[in-house]
Amino acid sequence: MAEFEETRFFKMKTDKENETRDIILKVYRALKEKGHNPVSQIAGYLLSGDPTYITNHNNARSLVRKVERDEILEELIRAYVTMYQEID
Repeated sequence: MAEFEETRFFKMKTDKENETRDIILKVYRALKEKGHNPVSQIAGYLLSGDPTYITNHNNARSLVRKVERDEILEELIRAYVTMYQEID
């Protein structure tokens, strides 16, 4: 049980962060263009891992599968926290 008491750290490379950010934005636009609610669809994908939540339009499904779901979550959290730190 001692192994679960330690905090693990994750670090992503800057190039990967930029690629992940670009993919999120492209997928968001593709979903919006097809008339879907991008936030709900991306959340569904992140929670389930089911790529059918993402449209094939503009190759979005293939793009989103290029990055791990945890990398997408990290980028979303980073952007959210950065946005609200600037407001405070």
